[in-house]
Amino acid sequence: MIGELTLPTDPPSVLRMFDWLPPPVPLLPLVAIGAASWYLLAVYKVRTTGRRWSWTRTASFLSGCTVLAAVTGLAIDSYGYRLFSAFMFQHLTLSILVPPLLVLGSPGQLLLRSTAHRGLGRYVLIVALAALRCRASRVVLHPGFTIPVFLLSYYGLYLSDLFDAAAASVGGHLALQVFFLASGLLFIVPILATGPLPVRQSNLGRFFDIFVEMPLHVFIGVILMMAPRALTETFAQPPVNWNVDPVADQAVAGALAWSYGEPVALLIVLIFAIRWRRDEQSQSAKSEADVEGRDAELEAYNAFLRRLHEPPGSAPDSADLRNGG
Repeated sequence: MIGELTLPTDPPSVLRMFDWLPPPVPLLPLVAIGAASWYLLAVYKVRTTGRRWSWTRTASFLSGCTVLAAVTGLAIDSYGYRLFSAFMFQHLTLSILVPPLLVLGSPGQLLLRSTAHRGLGRYVLIVALAALRCRASRVVLHPGFTIPVFLLSYYGLYLSDLFDAAAASVGGHLALQVFFLASGLLFIVPILATGPLPVRQSNLGRFFDIFVEMPLHVFIGVILMMAPRALTETFAQPPVNWNVDPVADQAVAGALAWSYGEPVALLIVLIFAIRWRRDEQSQSAKSEADVEGRDAELEAYNAFLRRLHEPPGSAPDSADLRNGG
């Protein structure tokens, strides 16, 4: 027993990780269910007003909620109290996979579009806009804060005594999960969010942030795979009936840390590159339209000057005719 938690009795396997075994405090599964319910209701409200909402955004957000509920609400959560590989899978899912899925759903834009501007909705919008504009939001979404916090969730935890102190209880285990999810959201929001933000970096700056994070977080996997002994007390003594070698399981956790995030990171880079290209094309089209507008104004002004210097009663030239002279 760990607090109110009963550890699984069967040896771990991939299939058993997805058995029905709710955690003693199902906070994140309930958050996922609540978020998905709100999102569907908000989409319904938007569409009843005759406006469109992308089905890909809806699918992305609901997928994030489903993964969040599964990875924190099924048996993998209980195995994660004593099995490093299970806990690392949870960590990577919460910090690398779930945040992009949620952010690509554009919940902020949906909130602004679906919330009424009168009654209780007015106060919801006031609070949302105040949170968006406050100094704390600018600080926590700045890359000087988000990248160190994201990397701290790996190196600062697993290579210090902080992890064992936090993971020894149900409350600490849950707090770590919330921290992983929050750190992932803080890192990915400035990169993928399309709505208004208190800090908006250039495309080049966001691209740099991605490639700063990508190589750094995977090195913890190399450390775990090469370590000759268990680096944490929490996972050093799994239940005997699980038949798990803690050092071998730690190597599996390291392999996950090394490999799990790479496909997700590459997909994020692809999405970001497509958006960057669209931004460049949009900006180029706008610049061309501005140039054409200035050329038309200049041509009209020149025609006006020519008319001023023409003798009375003279026939207008072709440029005057084109401009209605």
